[in-house]
Amino acid sequence: MTPGNSNDSNRRFKPLTVPRRTVMGPGPSSANPAVLRAMSLPVIGYLHPAYFDVLDEVETMLKEVFKTEQRAFAVAGAGSAGMEAGLQSILERGDKVIICSYGYFCERQVLMCERLGAEVVELRSEWGKAFDPQQLSDALRQHPDTKLVVSIHAETSAGTLHPIKEMSDIAHAAGALFMTDTVTSLAGCEVDFDGWDLDFAYSGSQKCLAAPPGISPVAISERALDHIRARETLPSSWYLDLSLIADYWGPEHKHHHTNPVNMVYGLREALALTLNEGLETRWLRHERVAAALRAGLDALGLESPVEESARLNQLTVVSLPKGVDDVKLRGQLFDMYGIEVGRGLGQFAGKVIRIGLMGESCVPANVFNLLNALERLLPEHGYETGKGVGTGAAAAKLASEPAPLY
Repeated sequence: MTPGNSNDSNRRFKPLTVPRRTVMGPGPSSANPAVLRAMSLPVIGYLHPAYFDVLDEVETMLKEVFKTEQRAFAVAGAGSAGMEAGLQSILERGDKVIICSYGYFCERQVLMCERLGAEVVELRSEWGKAFDPQQLSDALRQHPDTKLVVSIHAETSAGTLHPIKEMSDIAHAAGALFMTDTVTSLAGCEVDFDGWDLDFAYSGSQKCLAAPPGISPVAISERALDHIRARETLPSSWYLDLSLIADYWGPEHKHHHTNPVNMVYGLREALALTLNEGLETRWLRHERVAAALRAGLDALGLESPVEESARLNQLTVVSLPKGVDDVKLRGQLFDMYGIEVGRGLGQFAGKVIRIGLMGESCVPANVFNLLNALERLLPEHGYETGKGVGTGAAAAKLASEPAPLY
């Protein structure tokens, strides 16, 4: 028989295997085993009444996590699908949109809006610093016809957290809708959809929720849904039309696309774990474990290019000392210690590593493993460190400010 013929009785494929690693990059984080078990449950039809019960439960849980009494559901696809669904649904060709740009993923929003044919006003600000809301206020006075303001709450490329409530208030005072990215922030720090008067927020399953990537939880205001339904033209994407997706998740469960049943199982279990731990407790865990990491890095003399007041707990950006090779160090961490950290993007490319502590990966043991590895590896790059200095500082920080058990 011809080699590779599917009828060749001697042809066999081995079961899939992948290496086990400590995932400490900017995402995805490790998935909780309970989530993976839930995803292995039997497939049922996406129009089956039993599945509708799952959808209703997930929507209720998402409302609690987003802190909203309005609509919350999930878009089939990664966080970028949630991003594009918001832009495709809210904006029409020629609409003016202001994008607050302070990182790599803000640039992605710009690219999407340009493809939509929107008129983009990009407000650039310095990476590593919180966005100044006054810059948005000034821009809206110059562009009073702005339809939508777009931002990112937690920008992982720059490791920064931004003043979303102030920005939302400014946008609404000017008559614009406000949309934000919560891919890294949801379940890892405070997100208050109703309290911050947001119109659309999208997230991802793969970070602080501790599920695999592939589904995008979102929340949307009634104001934004009304705006979408009153458009002069239909959204250019049928698949990502938020009004149609909302109708499928709504009480009547109107037919739309084939929903990713087992991904929704996983999201349901991830939300249950989050709410059982307690939102505030989970936020505190991320805060305390990140503080221990920073204490250890400070003791090693490793600095961050991010101003202290704007630093994310979920993602720590670390400047590489002179002579330390980014690619080599990350390769050594991966090959010798089984630790995966992220590379720098955009303005930080080649200059930093990015350390994620999100969801399942946000535990003290990961901090100690990484600091121990850095203490051993950095001298090979010509940067001397004291043995046990970083791990000792992290331990002392956790002794004085313990992280909630997980």
